[in-house]
Amino acid sequence: MERIFEITELDMEKARRCVQNNVVAEGLYKKYDVMRGLRDINGNGVMAGLTNISEVKAKEKGQPCPGELYYRGYDVKTLVKNFVAENRFGFEETAYLLLFGELPSRKELEDFNEELAQRRTLPQNFTRDVIMKAPSENMMITLAKSLLTLYSYDPNPEDTSVPNVIRQCLNLISQFPMMAVYSYNAYSHSMGNSLYIHQPDPELCTAENILRMLRPDKNYTHLEASVLDMALILHMEHGGGNNSSFTTRVVTSSGTDTYSVMAAALASLKGPRHGGANIKVVQMFEDLKENVRDLKDEDAVADYLRRLLHKEAFDKAGLIYGVGHAVYSISDPRAEIFKDFVRSLAAEKGLQDEFELYNTVERLAPRLIAEERKIYKGVNTNVDFYSGFVYSMLGLPVELYTPMFAVARIVGWSAHRLEEIVSAEKIIRPAYKAVAPRREYVPISQR
Repeated sequence: MERIFEITELDMEKARRCVQNNVVAEGLYKKYDVMRGLRDINGNGVMAGLTNISEVKAKEKGQPCPGELYYRGYDVKTLVKNFVAENRFGFEETAYLLLFGELPSRKELEDFNEELAQRRTLPQNFTRDVIMKAPSENMMITLAKSLLTLYSYDPNPEDTSVPNVIRQCLNLISQFPMMAVYSYNAYSHSMGNSLYIHQPDPELCTAENILRMLRPDKNYTHLEASVLDMALILHMEHGGGNNSSFTTRVVTSSGTDTYSVMAAALASLKGPRHGGANIKVVQMFEDLKENVRDLKDEDAVADYLRRLLHKEAFDKAGLIYGVGHAVYSISDPRAEIFKDFVRSLAAEKGLQDEFELYNTVERLAPRLIAEERKIYKGVNTNVDFYSGFVYSMLGLPVELYTPMFAVARIVGWSAHRLEEIVSAEKIIRPAYKAVAPRREYVPISQR
């Protein structure tokens, strides 16, 4: 059996042939005016649809401007400002807004919170029979497996009517935190650690329940829960063009079921170019701390960053992780919002020096990239720059960083699925230009 998991010399030969026959000449993209990644060199995306759900603004009158993010027309900075001023959690209220298009009244929010609490449950023996068996070292795989298995427990899984899809989406929004945390608990137990499964508390919000379920003693501070709540809000949605939300629209347009759609979105988010960036940021900073003797010496830090860009340090990819974004040129509003919360949490944890190190890299990196690279738009720190640091301060294991992204983004995916069902009339089917030359068939005896 083990042989099927080994790469043989025959596999290597097939791979060489595969690579040889799948290369598309770089010049052909320019010849046929095809935008790689569906974006031009300035980061402008190909217009693929219309949406009411969220807006990412990075330009004004064709010129780069400070980044702005809107949920259903509301500036996210304004939403956050009010949550903070009233000292309350905002994940559930923001989820209501994205799903149903309006901010809830106090009574509507109370009812919505109660509904989510009632849905924070898994089928009988599901944790034991599905999550605990064959745990993976990658929680996104276990999460996807659990998600697809829920299809079998749903009496109407193929019903794509709006009421049924809303039911399914609310279930998944409530269940994702449980499945993510329990997936990690199962993996940790398989590595020889103690197993504990804490049930969610119906009186607590999503962020509080995540920390309660994850920690052996169930304890957490109000600031910790508030910072995690903010992280979930800022990761909840980011325009229809991000890879996983666009995947949601594409797969939904085929008419398939909710579980298959969300599994496809999860698969997209699992990719390190999308959901795994904050892990790279944390690993990069660990490498920086190991290789720079004096972390307060800005010249030494700058030299390390140059070595990153020259592919001489860390993973030799030539990247400063967490700096730069496909859309934003001047600033990522999510990073700007998050930074004050990161500062407060670092102070509570006694990690001000590490926060200052992040601050130093944030200040130096854009200038160094501009000096070392031919860039067509500005670069700035993005939300992933700080989110991994926050998760590490909260004691979240690295294995849960991307699943936390999924716990938040399942709301955005749900909103996009519903909008696609209501508004779209066609399957999404873009075109690819075929560039292979015509060939005559050669009989097998003559090859």
